[in-house]
Amino acid sequence: MTLREHSERLEEQTLSEFAVLSKHSKGRVHPIEPCTVRTAFQRDRDRIIHAKSFRRLMHKTQVFLAPEGDHYRTRLTHTLEVSQIARTIARALRLNEDLTEAIALGHDLGHTPFGHSGEDILNQICKDGFRHYEQSLRVVDCLEGDKGLNLTFEVRDGIVNHAGSHEAETLEGQIIKLADRIAYINHDIDDAIRGGVIAASDIPIECRRAVGVSHGKRIQNMIVNIIENSTGKNCVAMSSDMYEAMMELRAFMFRNVYTSHVAKAEEDKAKGIIKTLFNHLVKHPADLMERGLHNRVFSDERDVCDYIAGMTDNYAVYVFKTLFLPEAWQVK
Repeated sequence: MTLREHSERLEEQTLSEFAVLSKHSKGRVHPIEPCTVRTAFQRDRDRIIHAKSFRRLMHKTQVFLAPEGDHYRTRLTHTLEVSQIARTIARALRLNEDLTEAIALGHDLGHTPFGHSGEDILNQICKDGFRHYEQSLRVVDCLEGDKGLNLTFEVRDGIVNHAGSHEAETLEGQIIKLADRIAYINHDIDDAIRGGVIAASDIPIECRRAVGVSHGKRIQNMIVNIIENSTGKNCVAMSSDMYEAMMELRAFMFRNVYTSHVAKAEEDKAKGIIKTLFNHLVKHPADLMERGLHNRVFSDERDVCDYIAGMTDNYAVYVFKTLFLPEAWQVK
């Protein structure tokens, strides 16, 4: 018996009847030989962690553009917090923790530079629109490594359905949609307080009573509520009262943080960078190759959209400077 087969047997013996067993995965678009050590979902997790698109998340904005400080969240730290919350829930419900972790680590690979400002402007200027969860699936299916990561159906389903109106087929995927909201609402509150945008006392008293006063207590109470409300059921959900309180917190954040002058102060500049790059590269598809910044000519708007969406904040600014700002003159 291989180590993988031993792990698969342990899943059968210990996981809930509602969990997805790795040996019962619907498989990959391109079949491959099973690993002798890792299950299919462990293999997917490793493929995502070693992907370039995963590493780029460390230099992509979460909420605050170009914050001055070392402790504000980035898209990568957000991803890790989602993974931690989701794994805690999955373990308590005896669901497949490896599948849950793989989805969590891959769910935001398609996010643009400059946070949701980048997503908003690409959605406006791309003829087919732009949604980061669809782009995340596109990254793992065909952009990463030029041929994609060839992930299992269950991981791909969880990634594309972590946001929007659709629900993932698996309970592990359903966990990610809730864990994503728990993570960003609470860490954005933490960052907003750190940045002086709001004070802890600004949070509505009803929310503090329902969810908790401190950062850790809010997260714990939401997680425990999901576990208590989902144990022994073929669904993953909060109680209606807790969900209502969480969504009120989210509404509070939109009113006071996400649309505040602090968070939005540099948004027009960020959108201007992306829009200018997009329009220029559509008209001059060989420009970056001629300047040594890209190794091929863009064939259409979709190529340009993929290229810009994959940029980090810093690289987007660098390309913009290279194309549109004069270099310092030097005597040779």
